[in-house]
Amino acid sequence: MKIVVILSRFPYPLEKGDKLRAYHQIKTLSVNNEVVVFALSDRKVSPDEIAHVKQICSRIEVFHLSRFSIIISLFKALFGRLPLQVAYFYSSKAQRKLNALIASENPDHIYCQLVRTAEYAKDYQSIPKTLDYMDVFSKGIERRLSTAPFYLRPIFNMEYKRLVEYEQNVFARFKNKIIISQQDRDMIQHPDKGQISVISNGVDTDYFKPIDSKKEFDILFSGNMNYPPNIESAEYLVNKILPLVQKKYPDIKVLISGANPHRRILLLASKNVKISGWINDIRESYMRSRILVAPMFLSIGVQNKLLEAMAMKIPCITSTLANNALGAEKGKSILVADTPEEYSTQIIALLENNNLANEIAMNGYSFVFAGHSWQKETEKLEKLIKS
Repeated sequence: MKIVVILSRFPYPLEKGDKLRAYHQIKTLSVNNEVVVFALSDRKVSPDEIAHVKQICSRIEVFHLSRFSIIISLFKALFGRLPLQVAYFYSSKAQRKLNALIASENPDHIYCQLVRTAEYAKDYQSIPKTLDYMDVFSKGIERRLSTAPFYLRPIFNMEYKRLVEYEQNVFARFKNKIIISQQDRDMIQHPDKGQISVISNGVDTDYFKPIDSKKEFDILFSGNMNYPPNIESAEYLVNKILPLVQKKYPDIKVLISGANPHRRILLLASKNVKISGWINDIRESYMRSRILVAPMFLSIGVQNKLLEAMAMKIPCITSTLANNALGAEKGKSILVADTPEEYSTQIIALLENNNLANEIAMNGYSFVFAGHSWQKETEKLEKLIKS
């Protein structure tokens, strides 16, 4: 089967969750199918990055979205109905390039990752299509609405309403719909949301595996450090949780690791807190840390940082919201907390009780190895596409 995959970002390097999901799905789908990738990009993509992705697909076309074209698209959207999330990535020139690609390749199926790309494929009626909602953008915007500065709230409120409407309207335009977790599916505001199939994320257990190493840090937080939910979580860890732990362990060391650290992240640096920035091999951060703490407040998506740490036998502590999407057994495969006091208690328990830390680490490893394989999850997607 020939599948055209439409992406809002070039799927490499793997520093963002949507890129990680796209990369591994393409890699697995290409084993039994011919996969053609059409990737939008708002940054220049290097020849080395293109060459890397060419190894896992039969053809790749990249359309560069210029800053000028993005500004024009967003300006037009203010007077239309498209969500800004969709308008940002939509270009009539890109549409023509995609149309020519589809005409030349004559695919059996079109796969769109995120509602950001749905506009490009929604009017193709003769070709079966799958939409990966991945997570619920409208829910993320709704949460940010409550914390946004007053002068931005009208924009966020407009975007929230448009996203809710758009997520519902594109539903009928696609034969198949998938999403990353049951929790996310429940948030889609469509009467037939039960038709959406849950295809979770996986982890590359050949790459992320236990490696013995000296532990230089007690606590790790990792991720794209320019992403607002990660910024808020890192600040919560350093400003709310860490002072409580320091009452007993004043010299405790924290590593905040990940690409593009925001100015707010850089301000967290201290003698107790190191900001690493981009790491070529994220496994180094896991190897050097005793515990992963992910106090996530956003109720959408699956946290890849948890899957990767668990695959490397690093005990994890996270929020109820994050674990609801993950589905690990509380108190057995993962520890769960929702207040600074609860996080502090769990961290101290793991630092002081090696048996508990090893038990959580081993059970987390077994949980990931048994139920979160990219191959198994993408095989579900492939079966859905071929149905």
